[in-house]
Amino acid sequence: QVQLVESGGGLVQAGDSLRLSCAASGLTFSMHDMGWFRQAPGKERESVATISWGERSTDYADSVKGRFTISRDNAKNTVYLQMNSLKPEDTAVYYCAAKHRFQPEYHYWGQGTQVTVSS
Repeated sequence: QVQLVESGGGLVQAGDSLRLSCAASGLTFSMHDMGWFRQAPGKERESVATISWGERSTDYADSVKGRFTISRDNAKNTVYLQMNSLKPEDTAVYYCAAKHRFQPEYHYWGQGTQVTVSS
């Protein structure tokens, strides 16, 4: 059974930093692309950052480029999202997701962790 467990969310002030972690189990982590997504109240879920299975490529939403960094530790089956210079518009539930390298869509999801940025 695949499990993705996020941690590290919280309430911070604008300009602060947070690091989210996602621990994966029940899958061959090194063979999966990993991603962070977020959903704010009243908005659709959006992709924030993704990292390929071999760490060869990363991709970021324009709104977080230069502020957020995605990374992974295949030895620990964990993916991270370092978030710097946080803004109130970053407030959302952040979800970790995984897909096998040969699959087109993310199909494993975590339960989400709340990030709230006050102005």
